[in-house]
Amino acid sequence: MNPQSALDAPRFQWTEGMKYEVEDDFPEEVIQALRAKGHEIELFTDRMSFGRGQIIWKTDEGVYGGATEPRADGTVAAW
Repeated sequence: MNPQSALDAPRFQWTEGMKYEVEDDFPEEVIQALRAKGHEIELFTDRMSFGRGQIIWKTDEGVYGGATEPRADGTVAAW
């Protein structure tokens, strides 16, 4: 994944034992596979509890890039 794709991807968080919270756009086939293995999965529409991230990276060519995500009000800017 490129940095923007990674920040855009749906997230999950372990809460205890076999319990996980996942964002509501988590792939349904993954949710079903986890449930089939005995995991308790709870869907969340409130994405704010899954953290936020911003990324700045430098390519091998020395070019800087940035990424931000939908969970935050950030923006990518360069000067």
